[in-house]
Amino acid sequence: MEELINTLKLQIIDALNLEGMTPDEIGNDDPLFGEGLGLDSIDALELIVILDKNYGIKLASPAEGKTVFKSVATIADYVSKHRTK
Repeated sequence: MEELINTLKLQIIDALNLEGMTPDEIGNDDPLFGEGLGLDSIDALELIVILDKNYGIKLASPAEGKTVFKSVATIADYVSKHRTK
């Protein structure tokens, strides 16, 4: 699971152009939206693309995204259970 978490952090840094940020600076359980990384709705779309392109996962609803995108750890947990790639 730790390898998946690190891969996700790298994909998030790359997709969201978080230049100068390293995976170590993103806590596994840090909130991604709000007071955590401070991501917004446009960033959420990028996260959806990461899941679809890299793991074959399509989210069923925006409500599901709120639960999945709480932290890198929640994304990794979801990916490990639902990935098709």
